Amino acid sequence: MDSFPAPARALVDQLRQVAAEDPARAIAFQGSPGANSHAAAMQFAPEALPLPCFGFADALEAVKDGRAGCAIIPIENSQHGRVADIHFLLPESGLAIVAEHFMPIRHALMALGEGPFEAAYSHPQALGQSRHYLRERGIVPLSHADTAGAAAFVAERGDPKLCAIAPAVAADLYGLKIIEHGVEDAANNTTRFVVLAKEARDPVSLPDAPLMTTFVFEVKNVPAALYKALGGFATNGVNMTKLESYQKDASFEASMFYADIVGAPGDRAVDRALEELEFHSKELRILGSYQQAMRRGVTE
Repeated sequence: MDSFPAPARALVDQLRQVAAEDPARAIAFQGSPGANSHAAAMQFAPEALPLPCFGFADALEAVKDGRAGCAIIPIENSQHGRVADIHFLLPESGLAIVAEHFMPIRHALMALGEGPFEAAYSHPQALGQSRHYLRERGIVPLSHADTAGAAAFVAERGDPKLCAIAPAVAADLYGLKIIEHGVEDAANNTTRFVVLAKEARDPVSLPDAPLMTTFVFEVKNVPAALYKALGGFATNGVNMTKLESYQKDASFEASMFYADIVGAPGDRAVDRALEELEFHSKELRILGSYQQAMRRGVTE
């Protein structure tokens, strides 16, 4: 799928051509050149070849079909919560999480004109992270596929009453003027990204440093199943840093759960906790073990 705004297409084609020459070095990301995911890819792997993809599913597909060695995907934001659809896409992709990356997010308001502005385009996450700023100024938020793509779209429309919320570099790329920097509502606005590849990493091969493990599971449909399933983490002293539920289908009979824990299979405490979880679950799928990029909890 390709629906990049016209001002972004030449840059997209250029980056894709370079990545195609060495797919193993390519890192797929969602969005137009200049998007936050583009910046995250370059921070995580400066030597990599960025491969822009229109949607999250497209970025994952690029890894599956060999056009990229890995993909970097935003999974949650400190201010606006989890990124929509990611919890469905990751398990379905068949890829493994092999690393994580945290990046402070700074948004700028940019446009062709000086204002006042009627509407601001951006990714729903960026709009949510700047909702107070927009509300105070009476600017209507309008969703776009990604932040930099929103800037390219505003440039393409040529309407001085429209603006975009995007990384500052997007203004340079697409010929817009920065009206104001730092329009995010929280100074500590941070997004967590995960890096996905075809092959999972063996925890034994990872550095001797705190590790994380991500998995999804569905408990049996019996009373207190979730309580029993999670008991093993408490009794074995395994720190669960994230637990979220989401509906698997339209029946609403059972929920899938997405979880992060400190540690990895091969550690006896983690193995015992996962064994108890599996006993009380209909399904358990490990999505990957990887080195912590930000310290969580207390490790000994």
